[in-house]
Amino acid sequence: MSGIIRKIISTSKAPRPVAPYNQAVQLDNTLYVSGVLGLNKDTMKLVEGGAAAEAREALCSLGHILEEAGSSYDNVVKSTIFLNNIDDFAAVNEVYKEFFTKNHPARSTYQVGKLPLGANVEIEVIAAVGNVTHVTSKI
Repeated sequence: MSGIIRKIISTSKAPRPVAPYNQAVQLDNTLYVSGVLGLNKDTMKLVEGGAAAEAREALCSLGHILEEAGSSYDNVVKSTIFLNNIDDFAAVNEVYKEFFTKNHPARSTYQVGKLPLGANVEIEVIAAVGNVTHVTSKI
């Protein structure tokens, strides 16, 4: 019986976790990225400009974490977006589509009661690591 490798992923290019968790954990070829806030990695404070600005910062940080693991936005299979206010849905979508331009992942978006540090948005993903062949089923 072969062992399964659990690898902790961490990069200084993204904000450090704000609680006892890792930026990401890779289990074989699957990467689980923890929720990312729109934090400036140097100050550990939320960027100014509301939900869209926070989403952009979170997605940039997310990209650094994916890269550290040998993955990419294109390999994300599932994303979850948590919003402080569902009225920010359209603004966050405008930013989101700048980063996910093709082979869009499955996605859920929720309005939640409250996010850490008073954030407007938090984004988590599950991604594949390695070479992925993208195939579209016919509808």
